[in-house]
Amino acid sequence: MDTTKNDRETTAQAAVPVSHPLLAMLGMLIGGFVGMLSETSLNIALPSLMVKLNVSVGTIQWLVTGYMLIIGIVLPLSSLLTRWFSTRQLIIFALIDFTVGAIISALAPDFTVLLIGRMIQGIATGLILPLMFTVATLIFPPYKLGSAMGMIGLVIMFAPAIGPTLAGLILGVLSWQWIFWAFVPFLLVGLALAIKYLPNVAKITKPKVDIFSILLSTFGFGGLVSAVSMASNYGWVSPVVLIVLVVALLILALYIYRQLHSETPILNFRIFNRANFRIGALLVMLDFGIILSSMYLLPMFWQKGLAIPVALTGVVMLPGGVVNALVSAMSGRFFDRFGARIFTILGFLISIIAILTLIFASSTSPVWYVMLAHIILMVGAPLAMSPAQTYGLNALDQMTASDGSTIMNTFQQIIGAISTAVATSLLGFGQHASTAASTSRIAFTNGVHVGLYFTLALAVVAFLLSFVVKNEAATSKEA
Repeated sequence: MDTTKNDRETTAQAAVPVSHPLLAMLGMLIGGFVGMLSETSLNIALPSLMVKLNVSVGTIQWLVTGYMLIIGIVLPLSSLLTRWFSTRQLIIFALIDFTVGAIISALAPDFTVLLIGRMIQGIATGLILPLMFTVATLIFPPYKLGSAMGMIGLVIMFAPAIGPTLAGLILGVLSWQWIFWAFVPFLLVGLALAIKYLPNVAKITKPKVDIFSILLSTFGFGGLVSAVSMASNYGWVSPVVLIVLVVALLILALYIYRQLHSETPILNFRIFNRANFRIGALLVMLDFGIILSSMYLLPMFWQKGLAIPVALTGVVMLPGGVVNALVSAMSGRFFDRFGARIFTILGFLISIIAILTLIFASSTSPVWYVMLAHIILMVGAPLAMSPAQTYGLNALDQMTASDGSTIMNTFQQIIGAISTAVATSLLGFGQHASTAASTSRIAFTNGVHVGLYFTLALAVVAFLLSFVVKNEAATSKEA
């Protein structure tokens, strides 16, 4: 057994060997954790922010979707940026940028300045997320890649799950501004670690910059998220929404066509020809949509459907966050030992059960019932995430790994933003569809149910798609 392990270690070295790969990743992991934490940490504060900033539910959601919109715009450019700037330069800039954005948000006197601060933070997250995957695929040997992806999965899945809990605890004793102040010390620690330990792993080739493709990417992805976000205020059949949506889709179609026919594409969409990557990427996108839509609806359901105080909302969501962390940490190792198929199928099946349990919750349901449903969801979604990610990225070679992680993260964030916007629209629709005799709590609960139907649809599609995953041997089993 030891001989096999030694043989594997000598024949499957990392593409860019470093003496301490975990330390090299640590600054990025902290930055990524804060970035993903920021995606959901404000969700619990949205009901009170609507009142304090005097904006509607359709407007306040821009603090979530606007953040993810900028991530979705920056992410497609990350692969190009790594060919012009070193890994260290990009990560150090991103951590400083996030710190500045957090301080602006903490000092914001109104909604506009707060949104600007959020969008500045989105630039940083858009840079850090794909680089985490790219660096991991280069500095960890193949037989440890599943564990490395599990570590990144812990960041991506645990941070959004624990965000409402931490924010709820902060709001219990302090103002919403302290949510952003709390980010700053972690970012400074991540910055210090990146400066000391992060190596340069990508080759700087400075290719020709395709300005037209950058414009297409910006207006295509930005327009798509903007259209679904505007639907919350104007309705899906609004001429403005329909025009923006159609134009954005046409621009994206042109962008993808241009990338497919370019010798040096910004995003190499040709890798979708590899079936394993295509399936893995789709599963990751759907999984992230499940997490973001449910984590948007659930904190508000606790407060406005079950009448739970904001500080207690953070507490009751803590068990689910802890379970998420444990499952995320283990799921990468599961892939190393057993492959992806069984855990993607099982993970999405558990997610379906959890979402159905939430749909059957009412405004008078006991607290333990909703907590149990949340815990079950925090088992299912992360159980599928890391195996799906590793399954997709393992289909790529060293030359295409960066493109793969960038594409996967780009569409993951776009799907997350769209899922949040759609959940917002359905929440409003469900509320208005309630009878006039319904109390506000009952009406809001009905709205949450309608929003969760969309989350359920994502889970069902992902569950069916997971049966296509091939039952191949895990990387760690290969000699």
